[in-house]
Amino acid sequence: MALKSSIWKNLIAPISSSLTRKMKSTNKNILGVSSLVLGILIFSLQDIAVKWIGGSYPILEIVIFRGLVAMPVTLFLFRFEGQRGLPTTKQRKLEYLRSLFYFLSYITYFMGLAALPLADIAAIKFSGPLMITALSVVLLHEKVHPNRWVALSIGFIGVLVIIKPGSANFNIGSIFILLSTLFYALTVMLTRRLQTTDSSVTMAYYSSLFYLMAAFILAPLAIAVGPIPNAPPSIAFFFHAWSIPTLPDLIIMFGLGLVWTGGMYFTARAYSLALASVVAPFEYVVLPINTMWGFVLWHQFPTVATWIGACLTLFSGLYSLYQGQKERSGNVAKNIEKAIIINDQEKA
Repeated sequence: MALKSSIWKNLIAPISSSLTRKMKSTNKNILGVSSLVLGILIFSLQDIAVKWIGGSYPILEIVIFRGLVAMPVTLFLFRFEGQRGLPTTKQRKLEYLRSLFYFLSYITYFMGLAALPLADIAAIKFSGPLMITALSVVLLHEKVHPNRWVALSIGFIGVLVIIKPGSANFNIGSIFILLSTLFYALTVMLTRRLQTTDSSVTMAYYSSLFYLMAAFILAPLAIAVGPIPNAPPSIAFFFHAWSIPTLPDLIIMFGLGLVWTGGMYFTARAYSLALASVVAPFEYVVLPINTMWGFVLWHQFPTVATWIGACLTLFSGLYSLYQGQKERSGNVAKNIEKAIIINDQEKA
């Protein structure tokens, strides 16, 4: 009887342990995806707020009030991690360069937001993987499979379908969103370099600090130029006349700092809980979320061209993600095989 019990335990224990690990992994993936979707939803509130009050204030004024809240919140998170003093880094030049690209991405994004429907913005931002892959080849000398270049070319065609360059419906806001995506891709490149030495809170601190410094430097220049008559919405947003915010608008501007911090927290948490290959495809929920807000608040609905372009860029991004994961798995397998061969040779 004892022998049967021992055999039963030996058979069941590994299966039970395997099932427990799988359940834990599944739960982490679900929590990771949920955190990402929540982060994207929070970030969408920022878009709504800026689009709502953007016609009354210049973007630099909004950035300054937002930064005045984001900075102390970032320091609070730094203390929450058990750190003391101010965040420091051994790669200050890279931190400030990353912050510059992030600042330019932020400014150009909201300049585009002033001119385009939310759904169109989300669709154009699908070109992010295309730019990140191209920059990875140029700056990081990464090798890319030919199939990914084909997929990325299809994604680029999708972007052209959305922005319609040369047509009567062309909107300069599309260029600002493309520039924002390019600057964001450069930010991602530098984040990859910094993440081995600097925490996400440290990077957030330097970004918030740079935002305030850059906004205070550029503000006098923007005020000196003043409003430009008949300027496109994107340009008018940058050079809009400064004014004292009303109490509700001031609360919204301060709230942007909290929204930004919350969005960053849940996005970072998503990628720390689950594998990037599981979480990343859900980045594309930004399109249905933005479509919902655009329809509910401004009665805007994407055109057929936007849907077609979005589908092309969506396919491009997902295939690029899949192929990249496949290439990494292949490299890991090759490295393991090499290690086994070397080990066998040493034993011989």
